[in-house]
Amino acid sequence: MGTRERILQVAADLVARSPDGDVSTRAVCEAAGVGAPALYRHFGDKEGLLSAVVDQGFDRYLATKRDRTPGTDPVRDLREGWDTHTDFALRNPNLYRLMNSPAMRTPPAAALESHRILTGDLRRAAEQGKLRLAPELAAQMIMSANVGVCLMLVSRPATFDDRTLSRRVRDAVHTAVFVPGVMAGTATATDTGTGTGTGEAGAPGGGRSGSGSAAPAPGTASASGAPTAGRGEATVPAAAARLGALLRGTAGPALTGAESALLGEWLDRLANATPDRP
Repeated sequence: MGTRERILQVAADLVARSPDGDVSTRAVCEAAGVGAPALYRHFGDKEGLLSAVVDQGFDRYLATKRDRTPGTDPVRDLREGWDTHTDFALRNPNLYRLMNSPAMRTPPAAALESHRILTGDLRRAAEQGKLRLAPELAAQMIMSANVGVCLMLVSRPATFDDRTLSRRVRDAVHTAVFVPGVMAGTATATDTGTGTGTGEAGAPGGGRSGSGSAAPAPGTASASGAPTAGRGEATVPAAAARLGALLRGTAGPALTGAESALLGEWLDRLANATPDRP
């Protein structure tokens, strides 16, 4: 192991064991057995060292996401992605707080990659007609909610002590971004018995139709997996989100680049429009 790698590993270990998640460059140098000039030569200053620790943390977090093969159900992938995110935060509380600290002025490239993976899963959901918003806005909503609940869980565990909190917030946010009916029957084995009432078998709204030939109820998923519109349901945002995702995924010669960009902007505005309230 080279000097840089040894300093980085020592710093990561000290961050993990620190009561408040902070470390001093002197402590890092002493534990790594190097002088301050070596640390500054490799990392510039303390912020540079902590930025490298954050980069390493994001690489660890993204390892499972990079290697996974997307399933046929993007909604299930998104639920599992949320749970994986929360599990990482709970296993690495100090590192997670550092990864999302306002002191990190420049977002690591891996953080942007994480956001792109999330947006990609949401585009797959939009292509299947399951998203009621443009994927980019839905990604901002999900990421901010997931990070927010995780920061509360690791920063104030005495106050935020409900073990079902993350799943409850997840299901509330997913209900806001998916069209009606998508959440029914999507509970994973780990959700069973939580009593959240968000689509588990036996929970309110989580039942299945008794006959395979029966028509799906309004607002539920059809046999093909595509959601059906309920009476009075505003289908324009969902249709705009789906068309926008399909057009971006299969660029054709019918439109010029400028025309495609303009159409994409119009579709995003339709998908993200806030419904009028009386």
